[in-house]
Amino acid sequence: MSTQPTASTVLAWARLFRAYKVLLEQAERDLKKAGLPPLSWYDVLLEVHDAPAQRIRQFELGQKVLLPKYNLSRLLDRLQNEALLNREACAEDKRGAVITLTAKGRRLLKQMWSCYGATIHERFEMRLDAKERDQLARVLLKLLPE
Repeated sequence: MSTQPTASTVLAWARLFRAYKVLLEQAERDLKKAGLPPLSWYDVLLEVHDAPAQRIRQFELGQKVLLPKYNLSRLLDRLQNEALLNREACAEDKRGAVITLTAKGRRLLKQMWSCYGATIHERFEMRLDAKERDQLARVLLKLLPE
């Protein structure tokens, strides 16, 4: 039994990552054109917004963000300096931090979604019919850890 992927597997793999790259680049361009911050800001603000009571431990946030985590601490510093979120010492673990969203952060998230949502609609939703979107969602779910 071969441990090497088939040609069709390699093709699907390459197309998946090319599509991911192209779609993210377009979202970044659209945000920039609208004078908005990068997608990484949206990703962090959304995860904090969606957390229970809009509070999340910093290590949990690092596990949830979709974009690279290697600069998360610096990004959180920047978002805090922009008054978009607060970082407080965690009561249970003084070494840890709890991140909360500010009113300004909620407003920016809403503004960014207006642009980002339009990109998703135009570059993804409008290019696939409902059946294809459902099928793609089911297929991609199979690739995620349980």
